[in-house]
Amino acid sequence: MKNKTITLKKPCKISSTYSVVGEKEYNGPLGNYYDEFCLDNKFGKSSWEKAESEMQRRALNGAIKKSGYFIENFDLLLAGDLLNQCVGSAYGLSSFKTPYLGLYGACSTCALGLGIGACLFSGDIIKLCGVTTSSHFCSSERQFRFPLEYGGQRTPTAQWTVTGAGSFILGNEGKCEICQVHFGEIIDMGVKDINNMGAAMAPAAIKTIRDYFLESGLSPSSFDLIVTGDLGYEGSEILKDLLLGEGIDIRKNHVDCGLMVFDRENQDVHAGGSGCGCSAVAMASTIIPNIENGILNDVLFIGTGALMSPMTLFQGEAIPSIAHLIRIRRCK
Repeated sequence: MKNKTITLKKPCKISSTYSVVGEKEYNGPLGNYYDEFCLDNKFGKSSWEKAESEMQRRALNGAIKKSGYFIENFDLLLAGDLLNQCVGSAYGLSSFKTPYLGLYGACSTCALGLGIGACLFSGDIIKLCGVTTSSHFCSSERQFRFPLEYGGQRTPTAQWTVTGAGSFILGNEGKCEICQVHFGEIIDMGVKDINNMGAAMAPAAIKTIRDYFLESGLSPSSFDLIVTGDLGYEGSEILKDLLLGEGIDIRKNHVDCGLMVFDRENQDVHAGGSGCGCSAVAMASTIIPNIENGILNDVLFIGTGALMSPMTLFQGEAIPSIAHLIRIRRCK
């Protein structure tokens, strides 16, 4: 088997992070850790889509300011969202006048952007870049499910798309670093239920995690946390059970961003959170700052994504999924 894990010859440091969320997210368990929130989920704009672009703009501006750099110093911006043609990113970041690559990895976009940025830095292709991802509950519902006015009933396995954006500055300065990247394969197990993203994405996470441990020779106990990005309750249970069956026990140190952002019992989000912004705001507000502060030292982040479109859903196609792994550790 070809080794798919990339060990970076020159680890890429995370200089700063910034998170922007909506009201429901602010009222969740991580509320005190976000950099910015807005009680108006339109963020002062005339549409949900424009609100998502505004979140991206604010998140990147905030991260740049915290890093101490200026936009003129940047070689590249990497960004993505859930909207068709990634218009949330394109419209939100068009004013920055910096080389830009739009990414689509669905809910894995945060990990995808961090992985690509770290590889480009390690290869001396770039020196400084920004990574930004976002999602918005209302724009996602309108695109993938039903208009909010429809009032459709949500199934118990459904997840709530996070209204939020997270931004990361990658370069040569920072207290934590990306040292390994493992880009995943597309996995399709025939799941067709749009209201059970956890079941669709869990097989990809299993494949990526299993391959990484086989290639690296490490085990779950080697890490403080194994963070998945947004399998929710259903997908997390599938992940832990099936990995355990293969002799890989992550139960003691596994957390899922979809279960961090919301309180499932009190916020009526059913199986938890989802969306490009879910893992982005959890990583930017909590996980990476805890690595910087020494609370955590070595973390695996596995971003998971369902690679369907509204058209493929209407045509009755199954939902292919993917999972990208990023190893982040505190600088020695």
